[in-house]
Amino acid sequence: MSGVMGHAGMAATAVRYLRSAGAPTAVEALPRPALRAVGDDERAPVDAAEFRRVLGHFASGVTIVTALDEDGPAGFACQSFASLSLDPPLVVFMVARTSTTWPRIARAGRFCVNILGAGQGGLCRGFAVSGGDKFAGVEWHPAPSTGSPRLPAAPAWVDCTISAVHTGGDHLIVVGRVEALGAADEGGEPLLFHRGRFGHFES
Repeated sequence: MSGVMGHAGMAATAVRYLRSAGAPTAVEALPRPALRAVGDDERAPVDAAEFRRVLGHFASGVTIVTALDEDGPAGFACQSFASLSLDPPLVVFMVARTSTTWPRIARAGRFCVNILGAGQGGLCRGFAVSGGDKFAGVEWHPAPSTGSPRLPAAPAWVDCTISAVHTGGDHLIVVGRVEALGAADEGGEPLLFHRGRFGHFES
């Protein structure tokens, strides 16, 4: 997707992908937000490097979001994932509008979130790069509801259909309805990401 495309256009493109693929759920674009110019007396936007530095202090878990389309399995590493609603069961993840994997997930209309455990930093790095066969040498099985790739090495997984797509600056906000989920009996410690580095809990 082009980085110069407007916010409403990005959401509309996602809708077209889903409709052309006969996706099982309806995804509607939000109305274009009202925009205004920044006044001379207002602060300029914060520096991007400073934004990353400060927000890097927020530790997060790490996931791999996967989907299966006509070209095979697709996936990308994602730390911006969270639970959203219990009733109905919804989760959310954010993806850059420039992502080359997102159009394939949108076409599929479904995805699986694989929650990574401590020691899986290498697996995460493999899915964080752009291009290439990210699934080379990676074992996976179809998730029970959507058939999206489930990584058996991951201690937990959440199988979803796309419920809605919203625009958020240079990212898209993807809401998924949970169709199935599971976790290992002995889930172990999670893989954490903090200030540009992987880490884990210490007893």
